[in-house]
Amino acid sequence: MTRPTMPAPIALQTLIGEHPSVAGLRDLVSRVARSKAGIVLIYGETGTGKGLVARTLHSQSERAQNNFTEINCAAIPGNLLESELFGHERGAFTGAVEKKVGLLEVSNGGSLFLDEIRELDPVMQAKILTLLDSRRFRRIGAVNELSTNARFIAATNKILLNEVVAGKFRDDLYYRLQVVSINIPPLRDRGDDVLVLAYRLLAKYNALHDSHFTEIDPAVQEIFRQYRWPGNVRELGNLLERICILEEGECIYERHLPPRIVREVIRQDSDGDSLHDEAIHAMPAALSAGEPMSAGDYFERTMQFQKILIENALQRSQGNLSRAAGYLGISRHALRHQLARLGMSISKD
Repeated sequence: MTRPTMPAPIALQTLIGEHPSVAGLRDLVSRVARSKAGIVLIYGETGTGKGLVARTLHSQSERAQNNFTEINCAAIPGNLLESELFGHERGAFTGAVEKKVGLLEVSNGGSLFLDEIRELDPVMQAKILTLLDSRRFRRIGAVNELSTNARFIAATNKILLNEVVAGKFRDDLYYRLQVVSINIPPLRDRGDDVLVLAYRLLAKYNALHDSHFTEIDPAVQEIFRQYRWPGNVRELGNLLERICILEEGECIYERHLPPRIVREVIRQDSDGDSLHDEAIHAMPAALSAGEPMSAGDYFERTMQFQKILIENALQRSQGNLSRAAGYLGISRHALRHQLARLGMSISKD
């Protein structure tokens, strides 16, 4: 598969994909968006697109005409975070020279996205719990209470139950947030979606940087499939944008990739039975021992070795020629030529 087929257009790249887990994610996000759920918790590793899923929940809901506001709980100290969320009255504290409307008021009727909610300090965790239970709050320094009808969307890249067990997160707040939860699958678990996303992102960065990359070499496709993508979609996007900025050409080859990615894939392969090791172990004893041989023996045994390599590649790729070519580091056309030269049958790709 050189170029994956594209799914129906979707506004957000995180939700693009053909893997069953992504189809399930799209369906779940759509159902939750249209529901009356007032609290939603999003789980996902760094770079999977929690913020984009949160925006989708808002844009597909009846709240879409009202404000979507967000705040990163890890980026603002607790005392400032309280002011950002609740607002304050003039003179409430040193430096409060005028009244400030907080994000809770701004997002009333809309959605408030609390990213990295695990990073809230214990005091703010208690205040958020009270807010979620009562839907009421006070600006700092105010007497009168205000109410909010915002949908609260929280996100974390950590398993909150583990944080509860470790004493870092309130158990009552954890259970309050668990009304509806959405899990975003990591890119490494989404199969060929990495290629679907790669081509979509390439189109985006080609237009942005006036580059012309339209193809991905089969060997690179296989590297993309095997690499674990710890930074997920964000890491893939950053890599492709770098290539579009710094490199020239129409096809992405292995030489365009950072060496660390190639090394990581090679290391992962060597942790198990690598294709090379499988072939070496299966080589005729005379060839592996280096015994003297005639020219005829040499060519015969070389062909045997090539057959072993190709058979192992085809077995590992379940008969997919493009994937097998990627394992071998050659083009799909070259693999078909070798199959014909060696008299090996070509199964349908």
